[in-house]
Amino acid sequence: MAAAALAVLLASASCTPPPPAAPETSSSAATPSPTPSTRQQRSTTAPPPPATPPKTAAGKGAAPLGWGPQQRDQDAAAAAVKRMTLSEKAGQVLLPFYTGLRHETQAATVERLHLAGSIIMGDNVPRNSAGLVDVRGMAAATRRLGEASRSGGRTWTGLIAVDQEGGMVSRLGAPLTRWPAPMSYGAARSVPLATEAGKALAGELAALGFTVDFAPTADTTVGPADPTIGARSMSSDPAAAGNLSVGFSRGMLAAGVLSSVKHFPGHGSVTVDSHKDLPVQKATAAQLKARDWKPFQAAIAAGSPMIMTGHIAVPALEPGVPASLSKASYAALRGMGFKGVAVTDALNMKAVSARYPRGSEAPAALAAGADLLLMPADVNAAHAAIVNAVAAGKLPLPRLEEAARRVVTMMIWRARTDARQHRPAPGSAETLSAKVSAAAVTVLSGPCRGPLVPGRLRLSGGTALDRAYFAAAARDAGITLGAGPLVSLIGYGGAPAGGDIAVALDAPWPLARSSAPTKVALFGRTPGAFKALLAVLAGKAAAPGKLPAAVGPYRQGSGCR
Repeated sequence: MAAAALAVLLASASCTPPPPAAPETSSSAATPSPTPSTRQQRSTTAPPPPATPPKTAAGKGAAPLGWGPQQRDQDAAAAAVKRMTLSEKAGQVLLPFYTGLRHETQAATVERLHLAGSIIMGDNVPRNSAGLVDVRGMAAATRRLGEASRSGGRTWTGLIAVDQEGGMVSRLGAPLTRWPAPMSYGAARSVPLATEAGKALAGELAALGFTVDFAPTADTTVGPADPTIGARSMSSDPAAAGNLSVGFSRGMLAAGVLSSVKHFPGHGSVTVDSHKDLPVQKATAAQLKARDWKPFQAAIAAGSPMIMTGHIAVPALEPGVPASLSKASYAALRGMGFKGVAVTDALNMKAVSARYPRGSEAPAALAAGADLLLMPADVNAAHAAIVNAVAAGKLPLPRLEEAARRVVTMMIWRARTDARQHRPAPGSAETLSAKVSAAAVTVLSGPCRGPLVPGRLRLSGGTALDRAYFAAAARDAGITLGAGPLVSLIGYGGAPAGGDIAVALDAPWPLARSSAPTKVALFGRTPGAFKALLAVLAGKAAAPGKLPAAVGPYRQGSGCR
């Protein structure tokens, strides 16, 4: 029933052919949730062409601003913000979370504090008795929150957001399409594929009423020393990470969903998880420009409307202060040419909440240069702190108004252009997800041709759901379980494995010390990923992927030739 309801929602969405895609972006350093294209172009080095805004009548109002919106959107936002009270301006820069299924209570808070909208986390997702997403209930919740964001005379739908990257960070599960880890795009080495995937993923979100997805991650991972990003990164190569994340973002915007490139100044090269404490990035500014900042520079060049700042202290910029609250960090971001909305990572994370109590992080982030404040620990306290800081002269009113104008400009632009977007056909996203995994599966060691197992095998490791997906794919591939070579599945954060064939389902790092002679990086644990794996094991398909990051002795680019 849930799948049928999703199909109805998708079918009822706009099917108008889209104009050329507007410049796009690609959210929050989210904790892992427990929960290819027919044109296989193998290129991540050539930058994608600049995104093109929708065609409009010529004139001053149609002039682009360099980050998606046009002059008319900014003019409308300026007029709207000018009419707002101080309380309303403070609300427009806040994007809160809530607990449980109290959608109506949250809608009332959005109305009372004039908030920009709300983010949906895993515990806010209604589910049926089978544990599947209740898509009608989810659509009803986003619709109510959207109505609340339009209260007080606002004519645009606000920011109804979610973290849906694919892989471990996926707040919404089945019957929505399950996507492999973002590192799959780096292994597949195809920008067009990443664009199609971004469009398909966002299309399903748009059909449920979401207007923002805090994805993709543009961080370049340094490997197993990176405890937070891992397979959420598309590549350890800055150029590839930039081109792939820009491509993915372009697809998201084509489906009418705002994306947010994250996490400036780069979370993939620090060794502390900002959910738990404040990481310190010891690189110099020159080193950051040569590595971590390159994907963000690519996003800015492509006209990305939103970039997320991470909770990472950079002594080369401002010692001891998270970038999300650092004036020097925002100056560096703006100095790269960014004109869009700078959104903080979730402000309830330990890197910030342990240092800025009782809502004090909100005016501090705004004063530093943030425009949109994501998930303050207490939105009521944050709102009051902003109002009081302005009244006391500690936060300049023009700075708050500038932030509100940027956020409102982005919302007005998205609302104006959304009606001309189109959604993917029901079922097409699932097919595309499987193609991504088929293009990404990588053999690090072992035979590159022919069957890897003799028609039968034994299985160990993974979750019960992993093993069920594996068994179903094995039946389809004509492989019997219960005897033969041992295939060991390594899940998220798993240890190295023995046996005959070791398969990493998330980040490939455990393969470096696995004793199995044949090593396979799958980068996903979806039904389509296991289908791709079994096709390779049975010798019915090649493994075309290449390592997007070094794994012990296996260099980046390793794989079957």
